[in-house]
Amino acid sequence: MIDIGPFIKLQRTKRQMTQGELSEGIVSLSYLSKIENKKTKASPEIIQLLCKRLGIEFAEETNSHIEEKCQQWYEMLFDHCDKHEMKARYEELQSLMDQSINENFIMFEIHKIRYYTVLSEMNQALAKINELRELVDSFNVKHEYYWFKFKGNYYSYLDEHAKAMELFKLAQEKIPTASLDETEVADLKYALAVTHSQLWEQLECLEYTKEAMEVFQREYNFVRCGQCHILFGISYQRFKMYDKAIKNFQLAKHLGILSDTESVITLAYQNLGHLYSQMDNSNEAIKNYLLAFEENQESEYKLKVEAITYLIQEFYVVGDYESLSKYLEKAKELLRQDANNVHKFYYQFCKYSIQVHAYLLNEEFDKFKALLTDDFIPYLKHAGEYGELAFYAKMLANNLEQWGKYKESVQYYKLASRSYEEFVNM
Repeated sequence: MIDIGPFIKLQRTKRQMTQGELSEGIVSLSYLSKIENKKTKASPEIIQLLCKRLGIEFAEETNSHIEEKCQQWYEMLFDHCDKHEMKARYEELQSLMDQSINENFIMFEIHKIRYYTVLSEMNQALAKINELRELVDSFNVKHEYYWFKFKGNYYSYLDEHAKAMELFKLAQEKIPTASLDETEVADLKYALAVTHSQLWEQLECLEYTKEAMEVFQREYNFVRCGQCHILFGISYQRFKMYDKAIKNFQLAKHLGILSDTESVITLAYQNLGHLYSQMDNSNEAIKNYLLAFEENQESEYKLKVEAITYLIQEFYVVGDYESLSKYLEKAKELLRQDANNVHKFYYQFCKYSIQVHAYLLNEEFDKFKALLTDDFIPYLKHAGEYGELAFYAKMLANNLEQWGKYKESVQYYKLASRSYEEFVNM
């Protein structure tokens, strides 16, 4: 039996009704407040009257039809399903949920956090998080698990990885009593692996990736296995085990092709680009960055921004200024597509990088220097992006040396050296 009070409150606020409007002629305003805040239990007659005024029914028994439809929709949020179909299923379910309050209601509302995150509608995801805080006291263990997990997904998407880790760990604590299947547990372990990787905690990343992979392999889930191979590859690259890294990125690409999953293919090419760039093989880096950017036009915005940014860097390194000019224009157009700046770090990093290379290309050296010294380098320091800091500090140092400003160039060569050491030791 669900505690009806918080649901009454949620439905009332959705309809923008005041407590006075809902309670008039049924109960006193103070009594409605007690019902909504679980300080008293209303009679079935009062509940029915309140629900009738809200235009909904209160179903005490589980509706198996709705439960089945909910489960199908939940599964779509984790597979690489067509987003149009995902939206259509959501609208169908929302219509059913608007007609009644039932046992599936709270789980459906919690899954909306994940739904909005998958669609990159982060303002709506945050609004749903804030709205559901009113219901937290009504959650059972399984609700709590998904509440923590989906908030972790939200913060991970925003690149707030320490906050995401905290929430994923809280979700993990709920596993023993939440009655979850092994696929769900593996999904959380994969999320933990990704977050450890983002925090440069490679041993933990490898451990969680291995545990998740064992389940995905048993299920012949090529997409998730491909994603795990990406994580293995990144970890081996950071340990400078380049042959193992290449092997895992190639396996990921193969699984992406088998499952026709662009995001996995793009990640494989992009990480191969990073690897070859680290090995000072710019030609191979460019080849893979081009494949990441050009061949997967439907891939995620973040992936495309990263691919073109690093592609521009490599064109600068090899002195291919014609290609540099061409892809600078494409990058500017790509930036205009993220009107809401959802991916703030990627947007700002790409914006600075594009402008730096544009100033160099147009020989606007004063603007080039000012942007690096006043904005870009301080930004990279604050973000702790030591690999990028080493690259751009060295770029500035090289140019200062060419302009005869040797004292200043030494300062930035030292910064590049220190940043590289920080990057290697992460």
